[in-house]
Amino acid sequence: MWVKKSQQEIRSHIFDALSKNVNYQNQSIIGLPASYLDEKVFNQDKFNLNEAPFLSTLLQNPNHIGCHTLGCSESYFIGTQAIEREVVQICANDILKGNDETFDGYIASGGTEANIQALWIYRNYFQRECQAKNDEIAIICSMDSHYSMAKGANLLGLVIYKIDVNEETRILSEKLILEKVQTAKEEGKKYFIVVANMMTTMFGSVDETKKYSDILKSESVNYKIHIDGAFGGFYYPFSNALETDLNFLNPEITSVTLDAHKMAQAPYGTGIFVIRKGFMQYATTEEASYVEGEDCTLIGSRSGANAIAIWMILSTYGPHGWNEKVLILQKRTDLICEKLNELNVEYFRNSYSNIVTIKSKYVSMDIVYKFGLVPDNHHDPKWYKIVVMEHVTMEKINPFLSSLEESLSSKIKIVS
Repeated sequence: MWVKKSQQEIRSHIFDALSKNVNYQNQSIIGLPASYLDEKVFNQDKFNLNEAPFLSTLLQNPNHIGCHTLGCSESYFIGTQAIEREVVQICANDILKGNDETFDGYIASGGTEANIQALWIYRNYFQRECQAKNDEIAIICSMDSHYSMAKGANLLGLVIYKIDVNEETRILSEKLILEKVQTAKEEGKKYFIVVANMMTTMFGSVDETKKYSDILKSESVNYKIHIDGAFGGFYYPFSNALETDLNFLNPEITSVTLDAHKMAQAPYGTGIFVIRKGFMQYATTEEASYVEGEDCTLIGSRSGANAIAIWMILSTYGPHGWNEKVLILQKRTDLICEKLNELNVEYFRNSYSNIVTIKSKYVSMDIVYKFGLVPDNHHDPKWYKIVVMEHVTMEKINPFLSSLEESLSSKIKIVS
């Protein structure tokens, strides 16, 4: 489904979708708790909307409550819902190699919500299909996993088991996974929700799902695997297209989180949750009876403009343009690492990632503040990271590397 489109094609497609949504001015709609953005504040006459499809969507304010890949949804916003479905299928089929399979999913508020959505679905799945008790279900992930796993465990009343990673390589060992699974079993856990990482937030590290699946099979326990690709979802499938199995070609993977407001540079509030057919319904809230099609999303009401933004971005680039974008960022990251090697600075970088994490002993606080480096821990930082985004050009990278070299030279002189 993913093809590059001209700006005229993009505008035409979106305005056609908006024309199929409810029109509060021309239709006698008096039952919806919704309207355009307040026209006393956001007067549409002030804007040249003919050339502004995203702004037009914001002003028209479509509510994409529910999950539109399941069939029945709020018919008032049928036009822009169709674009959201396109986004979900592009992510599932074109980026995550789902081929001709159909998937469920929706535009979430971010990676945190999408990860919690996965935990919620699998908890309910185990409860309904396996008659599992809540205290028999566990979340298992690495110590480098995003804090949304801990948040989800707290919300859902589940125990979370975090596995230590190698401090230098950020790799999970089979031995530690096995020990953690056996400990969990001894504590009465029979069902496991695995969250594997496709580029962690701090290190850009990547997990091997086979390590989890082989051990969980050997221990004869039931499990489901979710991939947290909140950072890597729009990057890693392109930088490591030939080798990665963190996609739907891997039958062990049931769901994936992507986050368009990171590498895709969409407005904040554009996480994406994608899951194989047959699971989304485990989060259906039947009490949402006034919502056409009910609701099985964590967030409920949400702006259709977020889906439009992602679709516009992906359609502007197309798959070849996106590959080129990632290739450029990879090259810039390579150049940083080459200089760090020359300076004998210790750092971690997955070779397919655009995150470089430097040990704190090499970085002065002046450099941290000047270049906005982010610590692993604000109380006692051991690492600082660089994220090579679109705006991180060589004009910004070179001054950083020069400052780092000067700082390290000064340290050597002082020691001498």
